[in-house]
Amino acid sequence: MLVVESLTKSFDGFLAVNRVSFELRKAEILGLIGPNGSGKSTIFNLIAGALRPTAGSIRLDGAEIGGMSADQVCHLGLARTFQIPRPFRKLTLLANVTLAAFFGGGGRRRGVTRGEAERQAAQALELAGLPSDGAATTESLGAAGLKKLELARALATQPRILLADESLGGLDHTEMDQAAAVLERIRAELGITIIWVEHIMGVLMRVVDRVIVLDHGEKICEGAPQAVAQDPRVIEVYLGKAHR
Repeated sequence: MLVVESLTKSFDGFLAVNRVSFELRKAEILGLIGPNGSGKSTIFNLIAGALRPTAGSIRLDGAEIGGMSADQVCHLGLARTFQIPRPFRKLTLLANVTLAAFFGGGGRRRGVTRGEAERQAAQALELAGLPSDGAATTESLGAAGLKKLELARALATQPRILLADESLGGLDHTEMDQAAAVLERIRAELGITIIWVEHIMGVLMRVVDRVIVLDHGEKICEGAPQAVAQDPRVIEVYLGKAHR
């Protein structure tokens, strides 16, 4: 579905991502983990069109998308969430998500009406666990609510692939379990394929089908969650970071 080959990104001589390759299989949840500075967010930005690769390729269904703009990538069916949600504070929840429905659907399917966009938005809000009545605002949302809104906006673009960026940050244990359950529902009910970047490994490992581990911009390990958790290279990276 999505094939990344020898993906490389350099910033003024600093190698943030170094020849990373992997494949994303249809309808799987792929975990992308690693310490701070390992290259996770840079890879997301490259796939989502926020950055252009220095070298390598990113192909969706065989077509090169590396170097496309973020709106072009979104119109092809890739959507992402952000670690720090930035909603339109003066708009209702429904209006926030309706804008996303217009943006995503409008690129791939011309002539989206306001009613259609609002229906897409309401469905996304309900799936994320937020009210869709058109009266709720962002003012009362805490960290968990803002994460849900961020997810609803991404879902409203009707993606085939969701890039979920640290969906558990700032949440308590109950909220983490709820957020993980929503990602599982998105895959099960909508058939959306997911790449999930996360630091909360205990929750991620229970949900994903496969894990890729990065360190210093390079892929050091890939496999099933249990095998990756026991890999000496991964143990060394995490234990080493903890003791420095």
